[in-house]
Amino acid sequence: MTKHFDLLCIGGGSGGVATANRAASYGARVALVESGRMGGTCVNVGCVPKKIMWTAGQFAHAFEDAAGFGFSVTPHEFHWSRLKAARDIYVANLNGGYERNLRKNGVEIIGGRAKLTGPKSVEVAGETITADHILIAVGGRPKVPAIPGAELGITSDGFFELAEQPRRLAVVGAGYIAVEIGGLMRALGSEVTQCLRRDHFLHNFDRSLRTSLMEHMQADGIRFATHFTPARLERIGRELWLHGEDGTKQGPFDAVMWAIGREPVTDALGLDAAGVATDERGCVPTDAFQDTNVAGIRSEEHTSE
Repeated sequence: MTKHFDLLCIGGGSGGVATANRAASYGARVALVESGRMGGTCVNVGCVPKKIMWTAGQFAHAFEDAAGFGFSVTPHEFHWSRLKAARDIYVANLNGGYERNLRKNGVEIIGGRAKLTGPKSVEVAGETITADHILIAVGGRPKVPAIPGAELGITSDGFFELAEQPRRLAVVGAGYIAVEIGGLMRALGSEVTQCLRRDHFLHNFDRSLRTSLMEHMQADGIRFATHFTPARLERIGRELWLHGEDGTKQGPFDAVMWAIGREPVTDALGLDAAGVATDERGCVPTDAFQDTNVAGIRSEEHTSE
């Protein structure tokens, strides 16, 4: 039997959860489809776990600075596995909290991947679900370069799965994700090399801010490989080596993280079946009200027209 709802939210991240809860509070019959952990990127592989790691880095800096303020600091050790376990428990509690609030508000949670089969219908695990209104809120994923050996590296998602702390880490990218993770990993004791296409990072940020930050990070021991564009990633034994387009190479590393941007997760949504337009990057163009070109379908994964 086909289930029908007033609103169907595809994606259990910030956009989907907030929309589902708000609509349900007004009496709408709402369903939310999610294939993974509730909370989306921010809760699971973004802001929340990153801030926990960043706070650990702050503690490391505080231990280093304490003697200058009159404290006698006894030798201390950092245990990556303990931090990871505590962080993962915290995130799991948030996952449960999101689910409990949705159910308390009367939202039906449907596990699986949704694929549009028409302007008012989707298929999830072989079951057809219809709705008067559909929200596309599937979020994004980290990009991986199309170069040989790219699969040997990890993304910012994979960073939170690391069971052991890499002693030597390469971060490829110049955006804020690359800068944040590079900085916190250096604070926690890893040797960090950040690979940049230009001679600076945070290209669209204030110039004086990025220049000052880069100087501080270099003073903390982070090495910057500037004007370096990876051409391939190679494993030799247990070591990873990055080869550049100019013939130079960087390494050895225990882990290489790609932080070269993100892309929308819209390729398997069946947007064509519903007639939803996308741009060349897979983003869904919308108007000022986040309406797509198809009546009744809105999108959080949008570019403005």
